[in-house]
Amino acid sequence: MQTAKKPGKKVGSWVAVGALLAHCRKQARLTQEQLAEMATISVDLVGSIEQGRLALQPDRAEQFDELLGTGGVLGVLVAKLPIRERVVQFAQGLVEHEQEAVGILSYQSQVVPGLLQTRDYCREVFGYRYPAIGSETAEQWVNARMERQLIWQRDRPPVGHFVMEESILRRQVGSPEVMRAQIRQILEYTEPVHMSFQIMPDNRTPHACLDGPMVLLETPEYERLVYLEVQRASFLVDDPNEVSEYHMQYGMLRSQALSPDESVRLLHGLLGDR
Repeated sequence: MQTAKKPGKKVGSWVAVGALLAHCRKQARLTQEQLAEMATISVDLVGSIEQGRLALQPDRAEQFDELLGTGGVLGVLVAKLPIRERVVQFAQGLVEHEQEAVGILSYQSQVVPGLLQTRDYCREVFGYRYPAIGSETAEQWVNARMERQLIWQRDRPPVGHFVMEESILRRQVGSPEVMRAQIRQILEYTEPVHMSFQIMPDNRTPHACLDGPMVLLETPEYERLVYLEVQRASFLVDDPNEVSEYHMQYGMLRSQALSPDESVRLLHGLLGDR
């Protein structure tokens, strides 16, 4: 079965956080304009947070707590919200399962997978979005993506395997140094025994995944899921027959890509190391 996830205008938890902020502001007898001036931000930003259209980030929550004299209430509440609440709504299904997955297989054709991105590369990716998103929103999404990467630091991290098109690594996102730092980070991720990385060379067509990106997940209960994303909609596939077909597709993809050792050599070549 494929369950579609589409973006909504609000995320419930942030509506509650925004309502609490509005209540605290009114208790302090301040208008939105006055709070915005004290925090050196736009009144539109205050309004967006209070209406739940924009997530309240930890550093901003601490600032509001100090300005409103709320004793850290906002900061504590924001810190307790799960990571899935800090990402765009259509990706929450992925993040929810990703945080506890025991295995993650990922094929990407446009950009470096989010779980491998550096902060600067990630910031550039969001900066290229059209229509453009506000800088506050972009930074929230960057922070959320960096938090997702903490799964690699778990006591028992998931097994991770990534296949990426060579064109992604040759497409300059940001400055040359941003790309070099990104490639170096991928190389670091190839070192742990539970991580593996392969490159699909540009001249290897056709191959098994010309239909587009996919992420295969295995839960602690050994349930297999497939996550597919198309523009601003996503699908979580849990039907065993369909999931089996995606795994066969991914297995063929791995056989067609460069080996892990060949992929590492290509990365070093892009850096000019050898």
